[in-house]
Formats: sequence, structure tokens, C-alpha cells
Amino acid sequence: MKRTSFSAWPCSIARTIDLLGDSWTPLVLREAFYGIRRFDEFQQELGIARNTLTDRLHRLVDEGVMEKRLYRSDPRRYEYLLTEKGRDLFGVLAAMSRWGDRWLAGAEGVPVVLHHDRCGHDTQAEVVCAACHQPLEAGETSMRMGPGYPERLKRRPDVQRRFGTA
Repeated sequence: MKRTSFSAWPCSIARTIDLLGDSWTPLVLREAFYGIRRFDEFQQELGIARNTLTDRLHRLVDEGVMEKRLYRSDPRRYEYLLTEKGRDLFGVLAAMSRWGDRWLAGAEGVPVVLHHDRCGHDTQAEVVCAACHQPLEAGETSMRMGPGYPERLKRRPDVQRRFGTA
């Protein structure tokens, strides 16, 4: 079954889902943040089928999220390293972890704790306003069309209602 691509949608959430929107890709990235680099290590840690892992790693490399680097030439073996673009996904995974800790953790508690090495405290992701540093709450936030919103869509009544420009 071919899935719908969201890569051209005028929405950063849709575009991110297009990249991360299967169940394996975020888990491959999680393992990369844990320090896993080699194909066999990813496969062992995740219990993922080799062909599925190959597909996910190729996609992440093609998208510039990871880079493939030869570490042994005979036989040829590669490691997969997060790029700057990939490392920037840490906040996304940390936010997912916080939500899961709040809503899905069992009675025994959260399975993994984030520890901030710089200050020495256990912590959790928090989404704050970049200007005033107050928490971003859905009820106190509105969406507006950005400069990259397609001109051809701006005049549609449904778009104007969505962004309060009608």
C-alpha cells in the first residue's frame, strides 16, 4: 500500500510527519541518540527486519538526517551518524517522551529519565516561547500564515477561516 506524501503540504507538522511518520523511524533516531551507529547494533536493539531498517536508514541519509560513513572496507561496513539536521530532532523526541511519560507510563513510573549533564539534574522537555520564555499553551497560542504559505491557497475560504483572516 502506497502512503500519501505530505512533503509538499504547507504545514511543517505535515512535512515532519512525512519524514518521521512510521513507527520505526523515530525509534531508529532514538537509538542514534543513545549512541548506536552500526547497522547490526540498530537491528539487534530494535529487533527490526533488516529490509525495514535498510529502508529507514536510506531515507534518513537521503533526507540529510544521518550520514553514512565507511568504517571497514573488507567487508564494507558503514556507521550511521546524526547530522546537524538529525541532532536537531532531539527536542521533538524529548517532547514525545514527556507526553508519553505523562499519559502512558505505568504505575511503576517512567521507563527512561532525561538527565541534563550540564546542570546535573533530571529533567523533561518543556516547550516555551522563544521571546518571553513562558510555557506555550494551546489556549494562548494562535497560528498565522507564514511567508512560505502558498499564494494560491491564501484566498480560499477554508484557509481564511483557519487563520482568522475572513
